[in-house]
Amino acid sequence: MFSRATSLSRSCRYLLRTSVPVHQKSSFSLSARSFAAVNAAMADTSGITADSLKHKLTEQLQAQFVEIEDLSGGCGQAYQAVIVSPQFESKNMLARHRLVNSVLKAEIAAIHAWTPKCYTPAQWQALHQ
Repeated sequence: MFSRATSLSRSCRYLLRTSVPVHQKSSFSLSARSFAAVNAAMADTSGITADSLKHKLTEQLQAQFVEIEDLSGGCGQAYQAVIVSPQFESKNMLARHRLVNSVLKAEIAAIHAWTPKCYTPAQWQALHQ
């Protein structure tokens, strides 16, 4: 955590050093170098990977199929998931999402966006026919 804070403060100091004060310029824009510095400081913030999410869901929900898509461009802040599990039988969509969210409570707290799509095996099979 100390290294992240250090790199973020270095990036902020760089931006302050290289940016023109707002009162001297009518519009604000980042140079490519400044933009890269900000992205580097913000990248790798959650430590969550698609593989770790898939592994945990497969084990704890006895999921037959799990597909995780990183929507954040690799920084691990936004994920979309398709989960097929027999544990979703006789549960409505809200109950399914609550079940998934309870399994991934710590992971969801560390990321920005999480969108699960939950199906029973029968529903999943019907979608692919």
